[in-house]
Amino acid sequence: MTTLSTVLITGASSGIGATYAERFARRGHDLVLVARDVARLDTLAANLRASHGVAVDVLRADQTHADDLATIETRLRDDGRIGILVNNAGLAQSGGFAQQNPGAIDALVTLNITALTRLAAAVTPRFLQSGTGAIINIGSVVGFAPEFGMAIYGATKAFVLFLSQGLQLELSPHGIYVQAVLPAATRTEIWQRAGIDASAMSDMMDVDALVDAALVGFDRRETVTIPALHGEGRWQALESARQGLLSDLKQAHVAERYQRKG
Repeated sequence: MTTLSTVLITGASSGIGATYAERFARRGHDLVLVARDVARLDTLAANLRASHGVAVDVLRADQTHADDLATIETRLRDDGRIGILVNNAGLAQSGGFAQQNPGAIDALVTLNITALTRLAAAVTPRFLQSGTGAIINIGSVVGFAPEFGMAIYGATKAFVLFLSQGLQLELSPHGIYVQAVLPAATRTEIWQRAGIDASAMSDMMDVDALVDAALVGFDRRETVTIPALHGEGRWQALESARQGLLSDLKQAHVAERYQRKG
């Protein structure tokens, strides 16, 4: 009988992370749940153990704190049972660029970029050694849509998309799968924590639907999963255009349109 890998999920106390926990537990995976709110983690863990008969470890950590982040990295490096990392923890941005303060900027970048990257980097060598493993990075459609505002948040999610695509190219030949999940607006507590009134936002997706769609993409081994995108051809057209642009970059010469005419 094949033993299913353990799944480590960050930001697991509510919303997308908690829903991933329930869905993977339903599939029979043991879990390591990471978040700041240990009381909610304990409640979720008890419910999952009772409902699905899986083992669930709780790891209280704030990924913007260096010591806590190092603790998660150690667990990922040393625990050979962990075969799936769900990088879900993240912060949203409230207000425009001019309203941001240094502390808010540091927290946003540290959690959305630094912590996510370091956790992926911590687990990758072990995955390479075993020739298997999966990393799910939760991004956002804002990462390719500056028109949506939230410039810093969008930039962090653009990083998540680029990193995921780059890692998939680099690691997939070695048996490792990397998926970027790009939600549109979803009903979670991230808005409340950022001080944003989500009730004023229309057309928000339910978190259950979001995660179920993301797992369809996971099972299909998609590199990029966009649950709200109805026309798959639009993403394919964007990727084709990007590849065409790359082929047109002749680095040895300045483009004629930038050459002075006398």
